[in-house]
Amino acid sequence: MKNVKKIAVALVLFVAATGFVNAQSKVAHINVQQLLSEMPEMKAAQAELKKLEETYTADIEESFKEFQNKATLYQNESASKTREENEKRALELQGHERNIQEARQAALQEMQKKQQELFAPISEKAMKAIEKVAAAQGHDYVIDASPGLGLIVAKGKDLLPEVKQELGF
Repeated sequence: MKNVKKIAVALVLFVAATGFVNAQSKVAHINVQQLLSEMPEMKAAQAELKKLEETYTADIEESFKEFQNKATLYQNESASKTREENEKRALELQGHERNIQEARQAALQEMQKKQQELFAPISEKAMKAIEKVAAAQGHDYVIDASPGLGLIVAKGKDLLPEVKQELGF
């Protein structure tokens, strides 16, 4: 009778342990930053942003050179001008300097807007591929293994190769 109880208890524990193991979720990881940086679309978007940045930089530098030239000219002519003319010129230079600062701010805002516009569909495409690969392999959770995001140990399945294959590169 004692042996039957022990066997029954052992059987119950075995079934419970097996159920617990089967109930555990499958977890995988992927370095999303690495994935995004290696996507051809991201490289093209970064090239487009760099070109736009160069255009804005050239325009702002041109305006700044114009400002410097005017400031030098006004400074050299200041002795031959009246006090009122010099004050008027100083206000003009201040306005020009303010315009340059506003152009810098506008350029930064446009760059951020363009970056968001270009990167959003790329990120969405990557996330869909990650979800598809994870679902195909039966993973319940995928953790971002990008540096600095808190993943300390990554001994589980790395989905990066499969997701890159899914995306065609």
